[in-house]
Amino acid sequence: MEAFKEHVGFVVPLDRINVDTDQIIPKQFLKRIERTGFGEFLFYDWRYLENGEPNPEFVLNHPRYADASILIAGANFGCGSSREHAPWALQQYGFKAILAPSFADIFRNNCYKNSILPIALPADVITALSQAAQDTEGYQLMVDLEEQSVICPDGTAHTFEIGDFEKYCLLNGLDEIGWTLQYEVDIAAYENQNPS
Repeated sequence: MEAFKEHVGFVVPLDRINVDTDQIIPKQFLKRIERTGFGEFLFYDWRYLENGEPNPEFVLNHPRYADASILIAGANFGCGSSREHAPWALQQYGFKAILAPSFADIFRNNCYKNSILPIALPADVITALSQAAQDTEGYQLMVDLEEQSVICPDGTAHTFEIGDFEKYCLLNGLDEIGWTLQYEVDIAAYENQNPS
């Protein structure tokens, strides 16, 4: 898993609330047996018209947001089913951080396990950052996980909360299995003391 310490990236505003995991990655793409290749299907029903052409009205299809790696969304982002494919699609599309007033719990935890930093900020802050991204082409933010802050171009910093365990794992590029394997020597010693 890739470590996350600090990231500077372009911002794309997705002005929608209650974005569920079926909207993030529709069910027809869950049949894939690999854990790769989901990025092209991110927000598929919104990104593409029925004829398969890109929807010019959808924000991710606007050229100005082509290189965005920070997504700003509305409240309750990632609600719905517990599919881990949703953060896979976001991460493989290129998103490193998601800012929203709130997240569904399972989705938030799945993000941590896939090197995506979900950041909950007050609704008025999200609204202001989203508006700035719409008003300013090439709008960027810095996300500093060690300091737990989102830093605006003018230097304004917005602090966010994250659990100690989740922060440690992201900073060190560990999922729960990787965290456990740090203690492989201790586990082996314990097992050797207790033969079957």
